[in-house]
Amino acid sequence: MPAEALLSGLTHVHTREEFAKKLATGRPLRVKLGFDPSAPDLHLGHALVLAKVRQFQDAGHLAVIIVGDYTARVGDPTGRSKTRPALEPELIEKNAKTYTDQVFRILDPQHTEVRRNGEWLAKLTCADLLRLNSQVNVARMLERDDFSKRYKDGVAISLAEFQYPVLQGYDSVAVRSDIELGGNDQLFNNLVGRDLQRQAGQEPQVVLVTALLTGTDGKQKMSKSLGNHIGITEPANEIFGKVMSIPDETCAVWRDLLGSFLGLPRETPAHPMEAKKELAGAAVRRFHGDASATAARADFEAKFSKKDLSSAEMDSFHPSSASLSVAKLVQETGVISSNSEARRLITQGGVKLDGAKLSDPKADISLHSGQVLQIGKKTFFRIAL
Repeated sequence: MPAEALLSGLTHVHTREEFAKKLATGRPLRVKLGFDPSAPDLHLGHALVLAKVRQFQDAGHLAVIIVGDYTARVGDPTGRSKTRPALEPELIEKNAKTYTDQVFRILDPQHTEVRRNGEWLAKLTCADLLRLNSQVNVARMLERDDFSKRYKDGVAISLAEFQYPVLQGYDSVAVRSDIELGGNDQLFNNLVGRDLQRQAGQEPQVVLVTALLTGTDGKQKMSKSLGNHIGITEPANEIFGKVMSIPDETCAVWRDLLGSFLGLPRETPAHPMEAKKELAGAAVRRFHGDASATAARADFEAKFSKKDLSSAEMDSFHPSSASLSVAKLVQETGVISSNSEARRLITQGGVKLDGAKLSDPKADISLHSGQVLQIGKKTFFRIAL
């Protein structure tokens, strides 16, 4: 695979000259990518950079996946406006197992080395940490946008957070990485890895970073903690529906960033709705197969496009009685936790029964099995008495 193909779609390469030199050796390169198991499940944002790692594997190189079971105890401060709360070891272990299971939905297991950074970080002595810290100065740490902003705003920065780039950088020394991949928010951390490798007498890694995938809200980066993510193991209908909910401008960005990975044609359909359906179908197909993609599209169109809900798949809901007030009915579904929010949605016409709006929260309604209750734009239940 040509060097330019491997570098396509990246936002930063440090440096191209070093990259060409490493490729010229003809040996398989060690391509590092790290994840902290701070939340269960990989999402499409992770898939974006994993797809680039897979490109390197297809070109004959080795993926070195670092599961940050130790750095997760510190918590990556990147992009955060306050200190991340510590995670319990049991939760870290559970999430780590999920990550290692899911990563092979994208990567080739035959050309992947999976490591946990607890292997080497847990063995560091106090003297080792002091030596590593002496190689990174505080002034450089405060060059980071997130640290700089928090310092200027008087927001606390713990010394543990200062350790994070040092520990992540030491991962590169431990696995002798040739290349480190990551999102563009990881550029600083990855460059620290170069410095520590140089100090350890190793040839510094080339740093390659990708754009960050915007979440389904169209505003912030995709993140489980922000609730704007699409997990790669979510049910087919969930993936399809979430993709269909993104803004049109986000669809264009996603197609550009994920198009090759998802196998999308280069030419985008003229109509925004069709472009989004094509993207949603490709995302489902990538993780669930052709049949699921076809079924998910048909189900979405039955619910939203054709307004024919008679055969659409949806969860059953068992109300406590065949006669309830609209507010009570909505509350029993558990979709909306706040009574005031439920009443507001009802008065705004956001609740329907068999397509008819229920706009009075106090009104009593009679229910029968088979009716379709819609709450908001995307939530449907089939009444079962």
